[in-house]
Amino acid sequence: MNRPRRLDERAPMTVRLTFLCAAARTERAVRFADDPLDGRALCRAEAAAGILPQTGTIFTAPSLRCTGTAEALGWEAVTAQPALRDLDMGSWYGRTLDEIAATDASGLASWLTDPEAAPHGGESVEQICDRVAAWLDALPSDAGRVLAVVEQSVARAAVVHALGAPRQAFWRIDVPPLSTVELSGRTGRWNLRMAELPLSPRPPR
Repeated sequence: MNRPRRLDERAPMTVRLTFLCAAARTERAVRFADDPLDGRALCRAEAAAGILPQTGTIFTAPSLRCTGTAEALGWEAVTAQPALRDLDMGSWYGRTLDEIAATDASGLASWLTDPEAAPHGGESVEQICDRVAAWLDALPSDAGRVLAVVEQSVARAAVVHALGAPRQAFWRIDVPPLSTVELSGRTGRWNLRMAELPLSPRPPR
């Protein structure tokens, strides 16, 4: 038999957190750089305006991609969070995967297989997973609904933490641009839901 709840007892509160992966430029080559969104990427972000409701607290990573996505969505009162910044690529910043493979194939291979490897001198996968996990666990229990525009690496790290998965799973998680990762947490436990935004067609600029 369940005992009656005393008046001074409160039910555990749930944090409802939605990560939105930032829009991406339409270039074919993957370059580790923080370039502003091009016209097509902005158009896709604008098409998502209104689909994801602007409720609760809104955060964004400090990158041009993330802040540009938030602006294109028309979100206001957005707070930049340094803890949600992209993976620090060190000496590889500004270079494409093909360029890195041609000059540092062994370093690239270790980075893609060993979560503790940081051949570029920046952050390892282990470090970004620790950083994002710390941010998630520091959210107050009364935070309510939270939205955050983030880079793909941050969304991946959040999924790894929510599932309690090994860090090697980081590279097996694909979070497309303008897709969402939805987490709900109560007493330290996170539940996961992923869904792509149903974008309505908009004429190209």
